[in-house]
Amino acid sequence: MKVVVALCFLLSAPLYAGTAVIVNANNNSGVDFDTVKKIYLGKMKAFPDGSRAIPLTFEQGNDTRNAFNNGVLGKSESQYSAFWSKLVFTGRGTPPEMIATEEEMLQLVATNPNTIGFVDESKVSGDVKVIGTF
Repeated sequence: MKVVVALCFLLSAPLYAGTAVIVNANNNSGVDFDTVKKIYLGKMKAFPDGSRAIPLTFEQGNDTRNAFNNGVLGKSESQYSAFWSKLVFTGRGTPPEMIATEEEMLQLVATNPNTIGFVDESKVSGDVKVIGTF
């Protein structure tokens, strides 16, 4: 009986809003999470259809950035920063462009088909396409 009550409570609790990985609404390149990871780690510079990929991220200390780095990239903030510092120092990469707000992220992704970003899924509008949540 206790298990049934606990299960009912868990199922009726509101779900935590996750983070959505977004691309321009016209991007039909078939992006998956493996591709997202490769783009954000500088291993891919284009979407699967060959169009240029411009990754966007938030400034350091942003909770959504931390969730993305941990959940999708498997790196803490310090690991992510060290990773990009090494690539930049050796001339082998340019880190994602840093954005200040979710509104700016949504606007940039909505207006540029080459961008990819992430926001709290509750903020997603019809101008962008969600390719996955975590």
